[in-house]
Amino acid sequence: MTLPLACGVGMRGTRRPAAVLALVVAVLAAAPARAQTADPYSETVRVDATAATVVKARDKARLDGQRRALTAIVDRLSGAPGKVKLGKLDDNAITDMVANFEVADERMSPVRYTADYTFHFHPADVRRLLQSAGVSVPEGGAAAAEPGQPAVLLPVYENGARAVLWDDPNPWRDAWATHKPGSGPARFVLPLGDIGDVAAIDAEKALGGNGDALAAFEKKYGTGTALVAVAALRATAGRADGLDIAVRQYRGGQLGEVHTLRLDADPGEDEDALLRRGVAATEAAIESGWKGAPGQYDQPATLTAAAPITTLDDWVRLRDQLSRVPAIRKIELRSLSRQEVVIDISYIGSTDQLVAGIAALGLQLSPGDPLWHLANSGSGPAR
Repeated sequence: MTLPLACGVGMRGTRRPAAVLALVVAVLAAAPARAQTADPYSETVRVDATAATVVKARDKARLDGQRRALTAIVDRLSGAPGKVKLGKLDDNAITDMVANFEVADERMSPVRYTADYTFHFHPADVRRLLQSAGVSVPEGGAAAAEPGQPAVLLPVYENGARAVLWDDPNPWRDAWATHKPGSGPARFVLPLGDIGDVAAIDAEKALGGNGDALAAFEKKYGTGTALVAVAALRATAGRADGLDIAVRQYRGGQLGEVHTLRLDADPGEDEDALLRRGVAATEAAIESGWKGAPGQYDQPATLTAAAPITTLDDWVRLRDQLSRVPAIRKIELRSLSRQEVVIDISYIGSTDQLVAGIAALGLQLSPGDPLWHLANSGSGPAR
């Protein structure tokens, strides 16, 4: 029997959807924080309200939660917490700005309601709200860094299913360490990789966009920006075929812009030379504001895929694996049964890049009608 899941409730044009809640099964309560932190227009808040009835308490909690979530998003995007003066917004106006929301860890008594709400706001509405207060925010999310502002750079290298940051060998980090900066305004701070760095963040946290760890790293190195530069090698029979690069910009631990580059290896070019060229191409693309960057595919897209499973643990392992793919921004569960899981995969880049990134995990993503199919490269449930 298939278990349908309502992972979000559209709210555009609905003034008071008091009786409508997005109910998420328990497995989603354990979903990785990456799905929440990757979207700069989303925020998770804990709500707790008491009223004459639990229904009134729930409505009160939701309205309070969406207001606090919007305030947190405005503070994050503006880079000036508590200083942006917005016009007076009533509850209905804020409700109209909410695209959908999710509920987890819901608990209630006859007069009290508590839960964790994740609110997803319409980006255009939030940007208009900020613009009315004199704050300009680009479509990518966070306000752009000032030209010439230094950024601490975390070079994560993926070769097959393994991702490394501090561990050796990391030829991607070595390529950045030996690179001579150009004459442009971009300035990068390459971390020392000392005990403090290793304790503060690892490859998994960098790939997952751990906001606390990234913000602490920015503070340690005195920069306002952190760049997670992920390089995934494409290889056949031990020979480099190309390099897929994803650069994610964080400010205050919050994701801003995401850009990708795809480089094909030149004839006779070895891995080290390809990585050095990747560093130079990345620096040049940042210098130019990513305008006309070769191989750039930074438009968001979503596809729906079905994967065979035999246990709930299969789904949890699959979700955790997919969260490590640089191109993937969000994983949403659509339905779950004893035999199959259906998910929406939101990603940045081309479909080929997504397929290649998933293949590096030992999984195969193939097109179908109407769903894509996701499974082990061999047979059996995706693991």
